[in-house]
Amino acid sequence: MSLMTPEQFEESLKDIKPRIFMNGKKIDNILTNKVTRTVVEANKASYEWALDPEYKNIMTCHSPLINDTVNRYTHVSASVDDLVAKAQAGTFTAEMLGTCIYRCVGYDSFHSLYATTWEMDKELGTEYHPRFLEYLKMVQKEDLSVAGALTEARGSRKQKTLDWEDPYLSLKIVDKNKDGIVVKGAKINISGAFASHYINVLPQAAHYKGEEDYAVAFATPVDAEGITYVCQYTPNSAEREQAEDMEELGNPLYGQRETSMVIFDNVFVPWERVFHCGEYQYSVKLVTRFARTHRMTCGGTCKVGFMNQIIGACKLLQEYKGLDKAGHINEELMEMVVLRETSRACGLAAAYNGGEEPKGSGVFLPDELMGNVSKLNVANAFWRVMALAGDIGGGLIVTMPSLRDLKTPEIQEYVKEYLSFGSDASAENVMKVTKLLQNWTAGLHGVGTWHGAGPVMAQKIMLQRVIDYDHDKWIAKRTLNIKD
Repeated sequence: MSLMTPEQFEESLKDIKPRIFMNGKKIDNILTNKVTRTVVEANKASYEWALDPEYKNIMTCHSPLINDTVNRYTHVSASVDDLVAKAQAGTFTAEMLGTCIYRCVGYDSFHSLYATTWEMDKELGTEYHPRFLEYLKMVQKEDLSVAGALTEARGSRKQKTLDWEDPYLSLKIVDKNKDGIVVKGAKINISGAFASHYINVLPQAAHYKGEEDYAVAFATPVDAEGITYVCQYTPNSAEREQAEDMEELGNPLYGQRETSMVIFDNVFVPWERVFHCGEYQYSVKLVTRFARTHRMTCGGTCKVGFMNQIIGACKLLQEYKGLDKAGHINEELMEMVVLRETSRACGLAAAYNGGEEPKGSGVFLPDELMGNVSKLNVANAFWRVMALAGDIGGGLIVTMPSLRDLKTPEIQEYVKEYLSFGSDASAENVMKVTKLLQNWTAGLHGVGTWHGAGPVMAQKIMLQRVIDYDHDKWIAKRTLNIKD
Protein backbone atom coordinates (compact mmCIF):
# COMPACT_ATOMS: atom_id res chain seq x y z
CA MET A 1 0.00 0.00 0.00
CA SER A 2 1.39 3.40 -1.04
CA LEU A 3 0.55 5.29 2.15
CA MET A 4 2.96 7.05 4.48
CA THR A 5 2.41 7.17 8.22
CA PRO A 6 2.24 10.61 9.85
CA GLU A 7 5.62 9.92 11.42
CA GLN A 8 7.13 9.05 8.05
CA PHE A 9 5.73 12.25 6.59
CA GLU A 10 7.34 14.35 9.30
CA GLU A 11 10.59 12.43 8.92
CA SER A 12 10.54 13.08 5.16
CA LEU A 13 10.38 16.83 5.78
CA LYS A 14 13.71 16.67 7.62
CA ASP A 15 15.38 15.95 4.28
CA ILE A 16 13.83 19.04 2.68
CA LYS A 17 15.64 22.35 3.18
CA PRO A 18 13.52 25.18 1.75
CA ARG A 19 14.88 28.73 1.96
CA ILE A 20 12.29 30.61 4.05
CA PHE A 21 12.01 34.12 5.49
CA MET A 22 9.35 35.48 7.86
CA ASN A 23 9.16 38.90 9.50
CA GLY A 24 12.67 39.74 8.32
CA LYS A 25 14.23 36.58 9.72
CA LYS A 26 15.42 33.37 8.10
CA ILE A 27 13.63 30.22 9.29
CA ASP A 28 15.98 27.28 9.46
CA ASN A 29 13.54 24.58 10.56
CA ILE A 30 9.85 24.47 9.66
CA LEU A 31 9.32 21.67 12.17
CA THR A 32 10.32 23.74 15.18
CA ASN A 33 9.12 27.21 14.20
CA LYS A 34 5.76 27.78 15.91
CA VAL A 35 4.12 29.35 12.85
CA THR A 36 5.34 27.09 10.05
CA ARG A 37 4.71 24.08 12.29
CA THR A 38 0.95 24.61 11.82
CA VAL A 39 1.28 23.76 8.12
CA VAL A 40 3.24 20.62 8.96
CA GLU A 41 0.49 19.57 11.37
CA ALA A 42 -2.29 20.19 8.85
CA ASN A 43 -0.64 18.12 6.13
CA LYS A 44 0.39 15.51 8.68
CA ALA A 45 -3.25 15.05 9.69
CA SER A 46 -4.13 13.97 6.15
CA TYR A 47 -1.69 11.07 6.51
CA GLU A 48 -3.16 10.12 9.89
CA TRP A 49 -6.75 10.09 8.60
CA ALA A 50 -5.80 7.96 5.60
CA LEU A 51 -4.74 5.17 7.97
CA ASP A 52 -7.54 5.63 10.49
CA PRO A 53 -10.29 2.96 10.07
CA GLU A 54 -12.90 5.61 10.85
CA TYR A 55 -11.80 8.00 8.10
CA LYS A 56 -9.88 5.99 5.50
CA ASN A 57 -12.91 5.71 3.21
CA ILE A 58 -12.95 9.51 3.00
CA MET A 59 -9.23 10.04 2.67
CA THR A 60 -8.18 7.16 0.41
CA CYS A 61 -9.25 5.56 -2.85
CA HIS A 62 -8.00 3.07 -5.42
CA SER A 63 -5.75 4.38 -8.16
CA PRO A 64 -5.84 2.40 -11.41
CA LEU A 65 -2.68 4.24 -12.38
CA ILE A 66 -0.60 2.23 -9.90
CA ASN A 67 -3.26 -0.35 -8.97
CA ASP A 68 -3.02 0.48 -5.29
CA THR A 69 -4.68 2.46 -2.51
CA VAL A 70 -3.62 6.11 -2.50
CA ASN A 71 -4.37 9.22 -0.52
CA ARG A 72 -7.31 10.98 -2.15
CA TYR A 73 -5.25 14.16 -2.43
CA THR A 74 -3.01 12.46 -5.01
CA HIS A 75 -5.89 11.14 -7.12
CA VAL A 76 -7.45 12.42 -10.35
CA SER A 77 -11.24 12.09 -10.50
CA ALA A 78 -12.34 9.58 -13.14
CA SER A 79 -16.08 9.56 -12.42
CA VAL A 80 -18.91 11.53 -10.88
CA ASP A 81 -18.55 9.35 -7.79
CA ASP A 82 -14.94 10.50 -7.51
CA LEU A 83 -16.05 14.13 -7.70
CA VAL A 84 -18.65 13.59 -4.98
CA ALA A 85 -16.06 11.88 -2.77
CA LYS A 86 -13.70 14.79 -3.47
CA ALA A 87 -16.35 17.24 -2.28
CA GLN A 88 -16.99 15.24 0.88
CA ALA A 89 -13.26 15.05 1.64
CA GLY A 90 -13.00 18.83 1.27
CA THR A 91 -15.69 19.40 3.88
CA PHE A 92 -14.24 16.76 6.21
CA THR A 93 -10.71 18.16 6.19
CA ALA A 94 -11.93 21.75 6.65
CA GLU A 95 -14.10 21.01 9.66
CA MET A 96 -11.42 18.84 11.25
CA LEU A 97 -8.62 21.36 10.74
CA GLY A 98 -10.46 24.66 11.03
CA THR A 99 -8.07 25.93 8.40
CA CYS A 100 -6.69 24.88 5.02
CA ILE A 101 -5.61 21.44 3.97
CA TYR A 102 -2.57 22.60 2.07
CA ARG A 103 -2.72 19.75 -0.43
CA CYS A 104 -5.94 20.92 -2.12
CA VAL A 105 -4.42 23.28 -4.72
CA GLY A 106 -1.99 20.60 -5.83
CA TYR A 107 -4.87 18.10 -5.89
CA ASP A 108 -6.94 20.36 -8.13
CA SER A 109 -3.97 21.16 -10.38
CA PHE A 110 -3.54 17.42 -11.06
CA HIS A 111 -6.95 17.48 -12.77
CA SER A 112 -6.02 20.41 -14.98
CA LEU A 113 -2.60 19.03 -15.90
CA TYR A 114 -3.95 15.54 -16.64
CA ALA A 115 -6.71 16.86 -18.92
CA THR A 116 -4.65 19.50 -20.73
CA THR A 117 -1.50 17.46 -21.31
CA TRP A 118 -3.70 14.71 -22.78
CA GLU A 119 -5.31 17.26 -25.09
CA MET A 120 -2.02 18.88 -26.15
CA ASP A 121 -0.53 15.51 -27.04
CA LYS A 122 -3.62 14.58 -29.02
CA GLU A 123 -3.80 17.84 -30.95
CA LEU A 124 -0.14 18.89 -31.21
CA GLY A 125 1.74 15.60 -31.06
CA THR A 126 3.66 16.68 -27.94
CA GLU A 127 4.80 14.21 -25.28
CA TYR A 128 3.66 15.95 -22.13
CA HIS A 129 1.04 13.46 -21.00
CA PRO A 130 3.37 10.46 -20.49
CA ARG A 131 5.71 12.77 -18.55
CA PHE A 132 2.88 13.91 -16.34
CA LEU A 133 1.69 10.34 -15.74
CA GLU A 134 5.16 9.27 -14.66
CA TYR A 135 5.28 12.20 -12.26
CA LEU A 136 1.82 11.41 -10.88
CA LYS A 137 2.75 7.75 -10.44
CA MET A 138 5.77 8.83 -8.38
CA VAL A 139 3.59 11.12 -6.26
CA GLN A 140 1.11 8.31 -5.61
CA LYS A 141 3.66 5.58 -4.97
CA GLU A 142 5.64 7.76 -2.56
CA ASP A 143 2.49 9.41 -1.10
CA LEU A 144 3.90 12.90 -1.54
CA SER A 145 2.30 16.17 -0.49
CA VAL A 146 2.00 18.50 -3.47
CA ALA A 147 1.17 22.21 -3.31
CA GLY A 148 0.03 24.35 -6.22
CA ALA A 149 0.95 27.81 -7.47
CA LEU A 150 -0.88 30.04 -9.97
CA THR A 151 -1.33 33.63 -8.73
CA GLU A 152 1.29 36.18 -9.79
CA ALA A 153 2.04 39.81 -8.99
CA ARG A 154 1.65 40.86 -12.66
CA GLY A 155 2.22 44.34 -14.03
CA SER A 156 -0.11 47.24 -14.78
CA ARG A 157 -3.45 45.94 -16.01
CA LYS A 158 -3.47 48.88 -18.46
CA GLN A 159 -0.58 47.27 -20.31
CA LYS A 160 -0.04 44.02 -22.14
CA THR A 161 2.39 41.57 -20.63
CA LEU A 162 5.09 42.32 -23.19
CA ASP A 163 4.91 46.05 -22.37
CA TRP A 164 5.71 45.70 -18.68
CA GLU A 165 8.95 47.39 -17.66
CA ASP A 166 9.69 44.41 -15.41
CA PRO A 167 9.23 41.27 -17.54
CA TYR A 168 9.35 38.96 -14.49
CA LEU A 169 6.11 40.08 -12.88
CA SER A 170 4.74 36.89 -14.43
CA LEU A 171 6.79 33.72 -14.25
CA LYS A 172 8.88 33.48 -17.41
CA ILE A 173 11.11 30.97 -19.17
CA VAL A 174 14.55 32.56 -19.47
CA ASP A 175 16.48 29.65 -20.94
CA LYS A 176 16.03 26.24 -22.56
CA ASN A 177 18.62 23.58 -23.17
CA LYS A 178 18.79 19.88 -23.83
CA ASP A 179 18.28 19.13 -20.12
CA GLY A 180 15.36 21.41 -19.31
CA ILE A 181 14.23 24.99 -18.80
CA VAL A 182 15.13 27.85 -16.47
CA VAL A 183 12.39 30.08 -15.03
CA LYS A 184 12.40 33.44 -13.28
CA GLY A 185 9.59 35.31 -11.51
CA ALA A 186 7.32 34.74 -8.53
CA LYS A 187 4.01 33.32 -7.40
CA ILE A 188 2.11 35.09 -4.60
CA ASN A 189 -0.53 34.07 -2.03
CA ILE A 190 0.65 30.46 -2.15
CA SER A 191 -0.68 28.28 0.65
CA GLY A 192 1.64 26.07 2.64
CA ALA A 193 4.05 25.07 -0.12
CA PHE A 194 7.13 25.03 2.11
CA ALA A 195 5.81 22.02 4.05
CA SER A 196 5.14 19.94 0.93
CA HIS A 197 7.40 17.82 -1.24
CA TYR A 198 6.61 19.31 -4.67
CA ILE A 199 4.89 22.36 -6.14
CA ASN A 200 2.79 22.16 -9.30
CA VAL A 201 3.17 25.48 -11.13
CA LEU A 202 0.53 26.59 -13.67
CA PRO A 203 0.04 29.86 -15.57
CA GLN A 204 -2.24 32.36 -13.88
CA ALA A 205 -3.86 33.70 -17.02
CA ALA A 206 -4.39 33.26 -20.73
CA HIS A 207 -1.40 33.99 -22.96
CA TYR A 208 -1.14 35.11 -26.56
CA LYS A 209 1.19 35.06 -29.53
CA GLY A 210 4.49 36.57 -28.53
CA GLU A 211 4.04 35.49 -24.91
CA GLU A 212 5.29 31.95 -25.42
CA ASP A 213 7.91 32.33 -22.67
CA TYR A 214 5.14 32.91 -20.14
CA ALA A 215 3.18 29.81 -21.20
CA VAL A 216 4.72 27.33 -18.79
CA ALA A 217 3.62 24.63 -16.36
CA PHE A 218 5.86 22.30 -14.39
CA ALA A 219 6.52 20.53 -11.10
CA THR A 220 9.52 21.18 -8.90
CA PRO A 221 10.79 20.10 -5.48
CA VAL A 222 9.98 22.76 -2.90
CA ASP A 223 13.65 23.21 -2.06
CA ALA A 224 15.01 23.42 -5.61
CA GLU A 225 17.97 25.78 -5.94
CA GLY A 226 16.80 29.34 -6.56
CA ILE A 227 13.43 29.06 -4.77
CA THR A 228 12.82 31.38 -1.80
CA TYR A 229 9.69 31.65 0.36
CA VAL A 230 8.76 35.00 1.87
CA CYS A 231 5.99 34.18 4.36
CA GLN A 232 3.02 36.23 5.44
CA TYR A 233 3.24 37.85 8.86
CA THR A 234 0.07 38.89 10.67
CA PRO A 235 -1.08 39.61 14.24
CA ASN A 236 -1.98 35.91 14.39
CA SER A 237 1.61 35.01 13.54
CA ALA A 238 2.95 37.32 16.25
CA GLU A 239 0.47 35.97 18.79
CA ARG A 240 1.49 32.38 18.06
CA GLU A 241 5.18 33.23 18.28
CA GLN A 242 4.85 34.67 21.78
CA ALA A 243 2.31 32.17 23.11
CA GLU A 244 3.56 30.24 26.12
CA ASP A 245 0.77 27.67 25.79
CA MET A 246 -0.86 26.96 22.43
CA GLU A 247 -4.17 26.44 24.24
CA GLU A 248 -4.29 30.24 24.48
CA LEU A 249 -4.96 30.37 20.74
CA GLY A 250 -8.20 30.01 18.80
CA ASN A 251 -6.89 27.06 16.81
CA PRO A 252 -4.07 25.64 18.95
CA LEU A 253 -2.68 23.00 16.60
CA TYR A 254 -3.45 24.10 13.05
CA GLY A 255 -3.55 27.88 13.33
CA GLN A 256 -4.66 30.23 10.57
CA ARG A 257 -4.02 29.82 6.86
CA GLU A 258 -0.29 30.26 6.14
CA THR A 259 0.85 31.56 2.75
CA SER A 260 4.00 32.86 1.15
CA MET A 261 5.40 34.57 -1.89
CA VAL A 262 7.42 31.96 -3.80
CA ILE A 263 10.33 33.46 -5.70
CA PHE A 264 11.89 31.60 -8.62
CA ASP A 265 15.33 33.06 -9.26
CA ASN A 266 16.66 31.20 -12.29
CA VAL A 267 15.27 27.86 -11.19
CA PHE A 268 16.15 24.88 -13.36
CA VAL A 269 13.38 22.40 -14.21
CA PRO A 270 14.29 19.16 -16.03
CA TRP A 271 12.22 18.27 -19.09
CA GLU A 272 10.62 15.30 -17.35
CA ARG A 273 8.88 17.78 -15.00
CA VAL A 274 7.83 20.27 -17.71
CA PHE A 275 4.19 19.88 -18.84
CA HIS A 276 3.57 23.06 -20.88
CA CYS A 277 6.22 25.10 -22.61
CA GLY A 278 5.31 27.76 -25.15
CA GLU A 279 1.95 26.42 -26.40
CA TYR A 280 0.24 29.68 -25.42
CA GLN A 281 -3.19 28.63 -26.74
CA TYR A 282 -3.40 26.05 -23.93
CA SER A 283 -2.49 28.32 -21.01
CA VAL A 284 -6.10 29.42 -20.68
CA LYS A 285 -7.25 25.79 -20.60
CA LEU A 286 -4.87 25.00 -17.75
CA VAL A 287 -6.22 28.00 -15.85
CA THR A 288 -9.92 27.46 -16.48
CA ARG A 289 -9.83 23.72 -15.78
CA PHE A 290 -8.04 24.36 -12.54
CA ALA A 291 -10.54 27.10 -11.62
CA ARG A 292 -13.46 24.86 -12.53
CA THR A 293 -12.21 22.27 -10.05
CA HIS A 294 -10.99 24.63 -7.35
CA ARG A 295 -14.16 26.73 -7.25
CA MET A 296 -16.12 23.66 -6.30
CA THR A 297 -13.51 23.00 -3.62
CA CYS A 298 -13.56 26.54 -2.21
CA GLY A 299 -17.24 27.19 -2.79
CA GLY A 300 -19.12 24.11 -1.78
CA THR A 301 -16.79 21.96 0.27
CA CYS A 302 -14.14 23.55 2.49
CA LYS A 303 -16.22 26.59 3.49
CA VAL A 304 -19.01 24.23 4.49
CA GLY A 305 -16.57 22.62 6.93
CA PHE A 306 -15.55 26.04 8.23
CA MET A 307 -19.19 26.98 8.75
CA ASN A 308 -19.67 23.77 10.74
CA GLN A 309 -17.01 25.00 13.16
CA ILE A 310 -18.51 28.48 13.43
CA ILE A 311 -22.04 27.20 13.97
CA GLY A 312 -20.85 24.74 16.61
CA ALA A 313 -19.00 27.48 18.50
CA CYS A 314 -22.03 29.78 18.37
CA LYS A 315 -24.33 27.04 19.68
CA LEU A 316 -21.93 26.34 22.56
CA LEU A 317 -21.84 30.01 23.54
CA GLN A 318 -25.62 30.19 23.39
CA GLU A 319 -25.82 27.30 25.84
CA TYR A 320 -23.00 28.61 28.07
CA LYS A 321 -24.83 31.93 28.45
CA GLY A 322 -28.26 30.39 29.10
CA LEU A 323 -29.72 31.81 25.90
CA ASP A 324 -31.23 28.56 24.62
CA LYS A 325 -34.68 30.11 24.29
CA ALA A 326 -33.56 33.44 22.85
CA GLY A 327 -35.65 33.62 19.68
CA HIS A 328 -33.37 35.95 17.75
CA ILE A 329 -30.32 33.72 18.36
CA ASN A 330 -32.20 30.61 17.31
CA GLU A 331 -33.26 32.43 14.18
CA GLU A 332 -29.67 33.50 13.48
CA LEU A 333 -28.43 29.94 13.98
CA MET A 334 -31.10 28.70 11.60
CA GLU A 335 -30.02 31.24 8.99
CA MET A 336 -26.42 30.07 9.34
CA VAL A 337 -27.51 26.47 8.79
CA VAL A 338 -29.50 27.46 5.70
CA LEU A 339 -26.46 29.28 4.28
CA ARG A 340 -24.27 26.27 5.06
CA GLU A 341 -26.62 23.80 3.44
CA THR A 342 -27.12 26.02 0.39
CA SER A 343 -23.35 26.10 -0.01
CA ARG A 344 -23.13 22.33 0.44
CA ALA A 345 -25.88 21.81 -2.15
CA CYS A 346 -24.08 23.97 -4.71
CA GLY A 347 -20.85 22.01 -4.23
CA LEU A 348 -22.57 18.65 -4.53
CA ALA A 349 -24.52 19.84 -7.58
CA ALA A 350 -21.23 20.82 -9.23
CA ALA A 351 -19.93 17.30 -8.51
CA TYR A 352 -23.08 15.39 -9.52
CA ASN A 353 -23.41 17.38 -12.76
CA GLY A 354 -19.73 17.02 -13.60
CA GLY A 355 -18.46 15.20 -16.64
CA GLU A 356 -15.45 14.09 -18.65
CA GLU A 357 -13.40 17.03 -19.90
CA PRO A 358 -12.11 16.83 -22.56
CA LYS A 359 -13.96 13.84 -23.94
CA GLY A 360 -11.72 10.79 -24.06
CA SER A 361 -9.25 12.09 -21.47
CA GLY A 362 -10.71 10.07 -18.60
CA VAL A 363 -10.67 13.15 -16.36
CA PHE A 364 -13.90 14.27 -14.70
CA LEU A 365 -14.30 17.93 -13.79
CA PRO A 366 -17.12 19.60 -11.85
CA ASP A 367 -19.94 21.29 -13.76
CA GLU A 368 -18.62 24.69 -14.81
CA LEU A 369 -21.84 26.61 -14.21
CA MET A 370 -22.49 25.16 -10.75
CA GLY A 371 -18.82 25.34 -9.75
CA ASN A 372 -18.78 29.08 -10.36
CA VAL A 373 -22.21 29.53 -8.75
CA SER A 374 -20.89 27.60 -5.76
CA LYS A 375 -17.91 29.89 -5.24
CA LEU A 376 -19.89 33.09 -5.91
CA ASN A 377 -22.58 32.00 -3.47
CA VAL A 378 -20.21 31.09 -0.66
CA ALA A 379 -18.26 34.34 -0.88
CA ASN A 380 -21.35 36.24 0.26
CA ALA A 381 -22.69 33.46 2.49
CA PHE A 382 -19.47 33.19 4.49
CA TRP A 383 -19.37 36.91 5.26
CA ARG A 384 -22.98 36.67 6.43
CA VAL A 385 -22.21 33.67 8.65
CA MET A 386 -19.29 35.56 10.21
CA ALA A 387 -21.53 38.59 10.82
CA LEU A 388 -24.13 36.43 12.54
CA ALA A 389 -21.40 34.76 14.60
CA GLY A 390 -20.19 38.19 15.65
CA ASP A 391 -23.67 39.07 16.86
CA ILE A 392 -24.10 35.82 18.79
CA GLY A 393 -20.60 35.93 20.27
CA GLY A 394 -20.97 39.55 21.31
CA GLY A 395 -18.38 42.21 21.90
CA LEU A 396 -16.24 39.82 23.91
CA ILE A 397 -15.00 38.40 20.60
CA VAL A 398 -12.85 41.51 20.15
CA THR A 399 -12.45 42.65 23.79
CA MET A 400 -11.64 39.39 25.57
CA PRO A 401 -8.60 39.22 27.88
CA SER A 402 -5.94 36.62 27.23
CA LEU A 403 -6.44 33.07 28.43
CA ARG A 404 -3.07 33.60 30.11
CA ASP A 405 -4.87 35.81 32.62
CA LEU A 406 -6.49 32.66 34.00
CA LYS A 407 -3.04 31.73 35.31
CA THR A 408 -2.12 35.14 36.73
CA PRO A 409 -2.58 35.04 40.54
CA GLU A 410 -3.53 38.71 40.96
CA ILE A 411 -6.47 38.60 38.53
CA GLN A 412 -7.34 34.98 37.78
CA GLU A 413 -10.27 34.83 40.21
CA TYR A 414 -11.84 37.93 38.67
CA VAL A 415 -11.57 36.48 35.19
CA LYS A 416 -12.99 33.15 36.31
CA GLU A 417 -15.91 34.83 38.08
CA TYR A 418 -16.97 37.35 35.46
CA LEU A 419 -16.35 35.38 32.28
CA SER A 420 -18.17 32.22 33.30
CA PHE A 421 -21.45 34.17 33.04
CA GLY A 422 -22.78 32.34 36.09
CA SER A 423 -23.15 29.14 34.07
CA ASP A 424 -21.97 25.61 34.59
CA ALA A 425 -19.36 26.25 31.91
CA SER A 426 -15.95 27.37 33.10
CA ALA A 427 -14.55 30.75 32.15
CA GLU A 428 -11.79 28.86 30.36
CA ASN A 429 -14.27 27.08 28.08
CA VAL A 430 -16.19 30.28 27.40
CA MET A 431 -12.96 32.07 26.50
CA LYS A 432 -11.68 29.26 24.31
CA VAL A 433 -14.87 29.14 22.27
CA THR A 434 -14.90 32.95 22.02
CA LYS A 435 -11.27 32.88 20.88
CA LEU A 436 -12.21 30.40 18.16
CA LEU A 437 -14.87 32.83 16.92
CA GLN A 438 -12.33 35.63 17.07
CA ASN A 439 -10.15 33.62 14.67
CA TRP A 440 -13.03 33.37 12.23
CA THR A 441 -14.75 36.74 12.50
CA ALA A 442 -11.67 38.91 13.04
CA GLY A 443 -9.09 36.68 11.36
CA LEU A 444 -7.83 35.95 7.87
CA HIS A 445 -10.48 33.66 6.42
CA GLY A 446 -13.03 36.28 5.35
CA VAL A 447 -10.85 37.91 2.74
CA GLY A 448 -9.34 34.52 1.99
CA THR A 449 -12.80 33.19 1.16
CA TRP A 450 -13.55 36.15 -1.07
CA HIS A 451 -10.34 35.84 -3.09
CA GLY A 452 -9.48 32.13 -2.90
CA ALA A 453 -10.06 30.48 -6.30
CA GLY A 454 -10.45 33.97 -7.75
CA PRO A 455 -12.36 37.07 -6.57
CA VAL A 456 -16.10 37.25 -7.17
CA MET A 457 -15.71 39.21 -10.40
CA ALA A 458 -13.83 36.23 -11.88
CA GLN A 459 -16.84 34.02 -11.21
CA LYS A 460 -19.20 36.63 -12.65
CA ILE A 461 -17.14 36.90 -15.83
CA MET A 462 -17.01 33.13 -16.21
CA LEU A 463 -20.73 32.77 -15.56
CA GLN A 464 -21.51 35.29 -18.29
CA ARG A 465 -19.43 33.15 -20.66
CA VAL A 466 -20.96 29.79 -19.80
CA ILE A 467 -24.63 30.56 -19.13
CA ASP A 468 -26.79 29.19 -21.97
CA TYR A 469 -30.21 30.84 -22.23
CA ASP A 470 -31.47 28.76 -25.18
CA HIS A 471 -33.53 26.38 -23.03
CA ASP A 472 -35.03 29.24 -21.03
CA LYS A 473 -36.05 31.06 -24.22
CA TRP A 474 -37.51 27.86 -25.65
CA ILE A 475 -39.64 27.37 -22.52
CA ALA A 476 -40.99 30.93 -22.75
CA LYS A 477 -41.74 30.57 -26.49
CA ARG A 478 -43.41 27.20 -25.95
CA THR A 479 -45.64 28.61 -23.23
CA LEU A 480 -46.68 31.49 -25.47
CA ASN A 481 -46.81 29.42 -28.68
CA ILE A 482 -44.32 31.79 -30.35
CA LYS A 483 -43.06 30.51 -33.70
CA ASP A 484 -39.77 31.71 -35.17
